[in-house]
Amino acid sequence: MLLAVDIGNSDTVLGLMVGEEVVASWRVATDERRTADEWSVLVRGLLADTEHGAALSGVAVCATVPAVLAEWREMIATHFSSLASVIVEPGVRTGIPVLMDNPREVGADRIVNALAAARTYGAPAVVVDFGTATTFDVVNSDGAFVGGAIAPGIEISAEALGRRGAQLRRVELKRPRSVIAKNTVEALQSGMVFGVAAQVEGMVARMVAELGVRPEEVRVVATGHLAPLVLAECGCFTAHAPWLTLHGLRMVHERNC
Repeated sequence: MLLAVDIGNSDTVLGLMVGEEVVASWRVATDERRTADEWSVLVRGLLADTEHGAALSGVAVCATVPAVLAEWREMIATHFSSLASVIVEPGVRTGIPVLMDNPREVGADRIVNALAAARTYGAPAVVVDFGTATTFDVVNSDGAFVGGAIAPGIEISAEALGRRGAQLRRVELKRPRSVIAKNTVEALQSGMVFGVAAQVEGMVARMVAELGVRPEEVRVVATGHLAPLVLAECGCFTAHAPWLTLHGLRMVHERNC
């Protein structure tokens, strides 16, 4: 039984895995003020709500927030020291080559996503992760992570418009009735949903062209909790993998533990 943990800038996703199956999952706020002891109480409380928690045998973690990762490192050492654990960071064997100018600065979640996509769907592949940021991660035909792009996430963009626009406000993120909106609320929703969909399709097309392969050869995988918002509006996706990061963490754990 593996606890896979993806610590993002806004949310932390925890998944309890039996083999390749996610049997339970939770999404909690990534709070930098939370201490190692508080994280331990939270994790034990979540596990207590399932029938599988007592059989926990390992922990795999990736993080984009150094302060929170430090508390998780202490929590594992103090409260879960008997478990086989791995933290995805420079020096950890992931099984995927990282062909970047400085591989150490690449987010662990991006590497894990690329690994899971290549192993599950094949290469070449493009992973689009809809989270705090919208990230594009590219795996070439040889199965190596070769780079990507980072754009403002959907929620960040909506929040920025609400703050900086004098006559604009925060709106519910959902698909409007049409692209040509008839009111301000739907105009904002149209820009968020259809605008992001067009951005994704354009970026993926440019990346495929730069890879020098035929579009039909590339697996384009959507993940992240905001993916369902634009999934139906994008014609480029070949797969939707909500737990892609968790599966990548499982693969790294199996390789190292």
